[in-house]
Amino acid sequence: MIVPAGTQPFAALANTTAPKIAPKIAPTQIDAGGVRSEDAYTLGAGDRIRIDVFRVAQYSGENQVLVDGTVNMPDIGSVSIQGLTLAEAATAISKRYSRFLRYPTITVTLVAPRPVKIGITGEVNRPGTYTLATEGGSLPTVTRALQTAGGITQSADLRQIQVRRPRAGGGDDIISVDLWEFLKNGDLRRDITLRGGDTIVIPTASEINLAESRLMASVSFSADRTQSLNIVVVGEVYRPGPYTVTSTARTGAAGVPGGAGGGDRTPTITRAIQVAGGIKPLADIRKVEIRRLTKTGIEQKIQVDLWSLLKAGDIQQDVILQDGDTISVPTVTTITPSEATQIAAASFSPDTIRVNVVGEVRQPGVVQVPPNTPLTRVLLAAGGFNTRASQGSVDLVRLNPDGTVTRRTIGVDFALGVDESSNPPLRNDDVLIVSPSTISTVSDTLGTILGPLGSFFSIFNFFRIFGF
Repeated sequence: MIVPAGTQPFAALANTTAPKIAPKIAPTQIDAGGVRSEDAYTLGAGDRIRIDVFRVAQYSGENQVLVDGTVNMPDIGSVSIQGLTLAEAATAISKRYSRFLRYPTITVTLVAPRPVKIGITGEVNRPGTYTLATEGGSLPTVTRALQTAGGITQSADLRQIQVRRPRAGGGDDIISVDLWEFLKNGDLRRDITLRGGDTIVIPTASEINLAESRLMASVSFSADRTQSLNIVVVGEVYRPGPYTVTSTARTGAAGVPGGAGGGDRTPTITRAIQVAGGIKPLADIRKVEIRRLTKTGIEQKIQVDLWSLLKAGDIQQDVILQDGDTISVPTVTTITPSEATQIAAASFSPDTIRVNVVGEVRQPGVVQVPPNTPLTRVLLAAGGFNTRASQGSVDLVRLNPDGTVTRRTIGVDFALGVDESSNPPLRNDDVLIVSPSTISTVSDTLGTILGPLGSFFSIFNFFRIFGF
């Protein structure tokens, strides 16, 4: 056995044995609520390590694991350490040096881990394959990987996440990760570190919990809340159809899509309705439905009660949207005047509706008023009756949803409150016709008849005065 110059065996070194191989954690499948100890790090191409040979400084130093999984060492050449733990790599190198050294003691330290290549599938916005670099020498974790993949969707089940880790001899270890427990208690053991070749599977929740949904939208590994969403709004809104919803939507006039507003807010169902021009007077806001297509191709249905949002301030009902959602606003069968007034004042109702007032008012033309404004107030907004008006009644012309047109005569009493029969709330594009009074009609008729005679007598007087 050759001993390098400058080294002398001594009793302590003679009693030193080669490092023992650390037992590798056996492949396990554990419950989602459990916490799994971290597997020992296994070496691979790109890792930078430091190898220290006790009492032999010339053999010590930093090395990079080559693409074939080997390191080059003085006098012994290439040593394969691919897939070995640090302790196992030290043992492999120690065995090679045992031909030259008596009782070699080797220490292997990880200086800079290699980038980790992983796969992510399921309820994330951009599933696929990613290469994650180390930060400050620390390995990437599950939450960091989710951030890289564009964040979780609103359909993600954070309690049942799986990390599939390939075994050296074939097959996979399946590690269950409960990130909901991590969010609730800050237990960092739940946010496990990843290894090259890991696959993260984010399952789809069986149902959407509205309370948890808002928390999920605010975590660091959620989707970017300022990102525009492509959604569809159908039913009792003024302009149904596809829209791009941002975090700064605002309501416009009835039938006019909402535009940009101030603030940085998460796109929600009320903002989508605002962009679609607001709800119509007969919208059933207690039974609004969101249809959502999950990553597995299954459609989820989320029931939303916006009346509870208005009356009780239940913010959970203002559901946070995700790309591809379809919002359906049904038609109500009956609605009380008091409810109609409250709904008309909601932020997701249009700011104004247009009513055309024609005939004998002081300011005829299109009048913009809040939704569900009663007939008498619209007349006042048009300046009220002029001196020629028939003030007993007006005609209301309305275009119905089925395409038919109705016309009815309604008596006018400014002392009445909102009443569907005697003082109805008006809708967008209604027309009020104010007819002239009987006296005005007779006067106009006489003026029409006597007009030519008046012109004749005027000409006759002209000739008589000037002597023609």
